Amino acid sequence: MDRDSQAVTELLDSALAESGLSQAAFATALGTSASRLSTYRSGKTKPTAQFFLRARRIARALHAAREFRIMTAPATATAIREASDEDWAWRMLLQGRDHLRLLLLRRDGSEAAWEAAPGTTGRPEFDVLLAALTAQEFRAADQDPPEWTKIQALPEPWIPEHPFLEPDEIIAQTPDYLAQLNIFVPARDLVTA
Repeated sequence: MDRDSQAVTELLDSALAESGLSQAAFATALGTSASRLSTYRSGKTKPTAQFFLRARRIARALHAAREFRIMTAPATATAIREASDEDWAWRMLLQGRDHLRLLLLRRDGSEAAWEAAPGTTGRPEFDVLLAALTAQEFRAADQDPPEWTKIQALPEPWIPEHPFLEPDEIIAQTPDYLAQLNIFVPARDLVTA
């Protein structure tokens, strides 16, 4: 292997370690497969310059987020998946979204931690909702949403039970960006203190 290829493989190994993720989770975060990432790390296949730079940027951002206990998209998806009940899953979703808002306000590149594509939450409804909220926050900050947030609408409407509202009231109070994805949640339920 030539010197430059060796340097690329070493830096990818370093990025993987810095990310704090398993190889499979880091591959998902980068939008590739674990087997493809393995071929890059072994030098069998050369990554594009864009992939290489994205891997380093995302790894640094994930490391910094972990250091400062800031939730990332992968961490939020894991917290939702591991939630003991649906109320806790909602809390984790909104906490992750709030952490993203903080990172976007900094305008220092730390929002790259949310470029990392998450694994599944274990529920398609929460997968789509996490992507929708993330995309909305990036748009609100006048930034392009990450690739992983470009998702299809749910095949069936999802109207989570509400303690005070009937389904038609929920539908009427849902923001358009969620309704277009067949998710119906009142806007006020997405507000945090």
